[in-house]
Amino acid sequence: MSTHHHPIAIIGGGLGGLTAARVLHVHGIEATVFELEPSREARTQGGMLDIHEENGQKALSAAGLHDGFLKIVHEGGQAMRLLGPDGTVHVSEEDDGTGGRPEVDRGDLRDLLLDALPDGTVRWGSKVTGVRALDGGRHEVAFADGSAITTDLLIGADGAWSRVRPLLSDARPAYTGVSFVETDLPDADARHPRSAAIVGGGFFICLGDERGFLAHKEGDGSLHVYTALKADEDWLDTVDFTDLPAAKQAVLSRFEGWDEALRGLIADADTLTPRRIHALPVGHRWNRVPGVTLLGDAAHVMSPFAGEGANLAMLDGAELASAIAAHPGDVEAALTAYEEALFPRSEASAADSARSLDTMFGPQGLERTAAFFTAGPATP
Repeated sequence: MSTHHHPIAIIGGGLGGLTAARVLHVHGIEATVFELEPSREARTQGGMLDIHEENGQKALSAAGLHDGFLKIVHEGGQAMRLLGPDGTVHVSEEDDGTGGRPEVDRGDLRDLLLDALPDGTVRWGSKVTGVRALDGGRHEVAFADGSAITTDLLIGADGAWSRVRPLLSDARPAYTGVSFVETDLPDADARHPRSAAIVGGGFFICLGDERGFLAHKEGDGSLHVYTALKADEDWLDTVDFTDLPAAKQAVLSRFEGWDEALRGLIADADTLTPRRIHALPVGHRWNRVPGVTLLGDAAHVMSPFAGEGANLAMLDGAELASAIAAHPGDVEAALTAYEEALFPRSEASAADSARSLDTMFGPQGLERTAAFFTAGPATP
């Protein structure tokens, strides 16, 4: 087995891991990112993200990429509509260009980060099969191709089901009680005008009876939709998602009596993808372990109902990299400083996410969410 040494190894090439690598590069510090996907073109990167002034944009500024970020902002994306099951609009906010949470396509944002890294920084197709501690705070990472690396600093940026997390914590994400069925409706204005009209040009929410829809109009003209409902953890297993007509019928049966334009977000979709929503315990933290730390979902995966996941991951990456740069030659001091700020920050956002889930998918979810939006500008 061939083994190479990398002073800093980042496991996971999502937005958080790439931000960490970029901010380290800005400070003249080399890092290597090991990413499971075989290439940057391997798959589309999901839907729109709202990038917040206080965290995501702060991270992009630290990475020297804020001007590039402004060039990929989706104009009009900060508009928001909240509807009830009958199609009645309860809240409607236009994008007047003054909001602090502009929308970008996740893939465009990842490309911005990738293009700002030196060639060879990301090692694609690196599937981690094991990690173990060595002496002196060093770690070894083994990959599916039989290769392995050693590193002085191991950064777990590898998501909800992190292979690095067990070095620090026994915690595992638990089912939140909400399941998603993800759909896309391409070329919506031409092919799905009824759905395009009801969703509008920005963020769309429809709630009622502990279920609903979350959707965005994408930059490519498609609608990206999450059908969400409170359900037993095994409910998705009762649906055969390889049989598209049967799967649509199974999901539509949970929306009997809802407006037909809303039901069309399921009925007219080309594909249906099931997703259970998991979260780590609110306040997840760990004792300092030499030579290893976590960022993003690996550290604090939470439900998406505060809109903070990507923003926190990028801020984590930027703050970790800045701490490393501020403590040259003293990794433990850097990790201590980083984690002391990470834990309370992520706990506050995880608590917000949990509260928003309870608000949106609890009794009077529509009414309580409408009251939230009309009382202040923040997103639940």
